[in-house]
Amino acid sequence: MGLEMKDLMINYGTDPVIQELDLQIPEGKITVLVGSNGCGKSTILRAMARLLKPAAGAVLLDGQAIAELPSKQIAKRLSILPQGPSAPEGLTVYQLVKQGRYPHQSWLKQWSVEDEEQVQNALRATQLEAFADRPVDSLSGGQRQRAWISMTLAQGTDMILLDEPTTYLDMTHQIEILDLLFDLNEREGRTIVMVLHDLNLACRYAHHMVAVHDKRIYAQGKPEEIMTSETVETVFQLRCQVIPDPLYGTPMFIPHGKGRKIDAVRQNVFV
Repeated sequence: MGLEMKDLMINYGTDPVIQELDLQIPEGKITVLVGSNGCGKSTILRAMARLLKPAAGAVLLDGQAIAELPSKQIAKRLSILPQGPSAPEGLTVYQLVKQGRYPHQSWLKQWSVEDEEQVQNALRATQLEAFADRPVDSLSGGQRQRAWISMTLAQGTDMILLDEPTTYLDMTHQIEILDLLFDLNEREGRTIVMVLHDLNLACRYAHHMVAVHDKRIYAQGKPEEIMTSETVETVFQLRCQVIPDPLYGTPMFIPHGKGRKIDAVRQNVFV
């Protein structure tokens, strides 16, 4: 059954941010939430992880209201990586990744061989074995993001939620992180839900997309079915042309704007 939201309403104070939201997250797929700044994408993600309490409606995990489940039970089913996480100064990559196993610890069950294996597997999956003893704050932006993703992997959940995992990263590191998540989904069948700003990358990596607008879901489905020029103009107030990505065939957006004109001779160079 996975993760589901039914008639969800979320307020900040008395102001509604999300209204009448119904959403079923496809299991074993990559779902990407898109929308303009302040539309409520991160709010929806935080509600999924029980970090925000809905004003109405419910978030269901395997058919049970997530609000009624013990925190440790939730932490064994889903993990969340918020936007811009920070680690204490001097904390090593190994120590950070090890924190992902805390939901599995108790007075009766201390650190085990299985816990250590999960940490080592997470480091291996994110190609951070050689950096295990390095302080997190000494790493590059892409390496730090991989370290945080490694921690969520060590948690051993079937579902991973990520809020803008490519923010502040250059193009190389953006592709590196998204390729890593794509490989995890392909190899291990993990359900991944993330918020992304880059529509072209979102369409390239997502199996399922959710466009949020005016406090509700405007459209959801496969990228090639819902991400049209009309959708972008409504959701982002931006006129654009949609063409197939020359490498992957997914929708690619060319925004209209007032950039400098290219003369006919120079234009031919780009054709």
